[in-house]
Amino acid sequence: MASRVSSFGTSIFAEMTRLATEHRATNLSQGFPDFDGPEFLKEAAKGAIDAGQNQYARMLGHPPLNQAIAARWKSDTGLEIDPDRQVQVTSGCTEALAATFLGLIEPGDEVVMFEPFYDSYRACASMAGANVRPVRLRAGVRGWEFDPKELESAFGARTRAILVNTPHNPTGKVFTRDELALIARLCQTWNAIAITDEVYERLVYLADRPHIRLATLPGMEERTLTLSSLGKSFSVTGWKIGWATGPASLIAGVRAAHQFLTFAVSTPMQVAAAEAIRPGGPGDTYVASLVEEYRSGLALLGGALADMGFGVMPVEGSYFIMADHRMLGFESDVALCRDLVVRGGVAAIPPSAFYERSEDGAAFVRFAFCKRRRTLEDAITRLRAWRADLLGRSA
Repeated sequence: MASRVSSFGTSIFAEMTRLATEHRATNLSQGFPDFDGPEFLKEAAKGAIDAGQNQYARMLGHPPLNQAIAARWKSDTGLEIDPDRQVQVTSGCTEALAATFLGLIEPGDEVVMFEPFYDSYRACASMAGANVRPVRLRAGVRGWEFDPKELESAFGARTRAILVNTPHNPTGKVFTRDELALIARLCQTWNAIAITDEVYERLVYLADRPHIRLATLPGMEERTLTLSSLGKSFSVTGWKIGWATGPASLIAGVRAAHQFLTFAVSTPMQVAAAEAIRPGGPGDTYVASLVEEYRSGLALLGGALADMGFGVMPVEGSYFIMADHRMLGFESDVALCRDLVVRGGVAAIPPSAFYERSEDGAAFVRFAFCKRRRTLEDAITRLRAWRADLLGRSA
């Protein structure tokens, strides 16, 4: 095994899903819904298959999808982008991240990242030979925050890029305009590019904390690469339809890597994706309904966890809850998650896997609430029984 990947081992998501299956646990670990996407989307994919759209798509993306992405961008931001020169369709956002790192980052470059971060970020940096400069998001009274001075000190002469995930996995943080303005200023001061992972862009829950695209801030359109995907907003994570948008100069780097990673993405799924994301289409109604369902699930699970003694952090976006478990007496998040899945029949994610130093995340546990209400109710019943057993063990 090459040294660039040898240190990563098995993904924590794969490990916890394996344990959930082994113990027949209710799976609140990996971030995927336990229900299907909308009927209109599935029918569009089936229609494309029946219509014979089953061969390779264009390397840069099937024309209707590129056009729909550009139309959505204009609808959301008021900015025009060229659907061919400024859009690249990828196999999910994960491939978009890999292609971005391989196509734009040189060995020895530094990339600033906010931690905790999705585990593929670190792996992409390693495969590109980049050095990570982590900046901690810390739990505070108002939610998850970073120290502006720590962020400023992370930038320097070798900084090539900053990677910003908003809404953020795993914390559920939505970055504020002031926070993004600071990032924009530092990018311009140090001539760095911004890579934004916005896969949860439409899953936001607070009127006073809207999703803001970094690319729309003054001076950032020409230096920001925005990554997103279909799966989270339309409950089809297995379709793996993602995309990158940005200036043609940056898209060219992503495209150069993409052509030798996957080259083309599933044609019928791209046809359906175009139908989903075009402005004013049935996708808008579906997403609005989905957000309300998730808001209800968040209140249900978050309230139950708080009643059991977890310190539940505010959730502004995404579909995850981060909860402080220290009052329950476990030495680490890994110890808690293993006990919870084996004795309690509920799988969650230990977020220490998202930190450079695992001990920095040991106080928290991540639960996914992107599930049917009956799944969440079943999980809550199991959690309460586990909590009662835990109190009995400690008596």
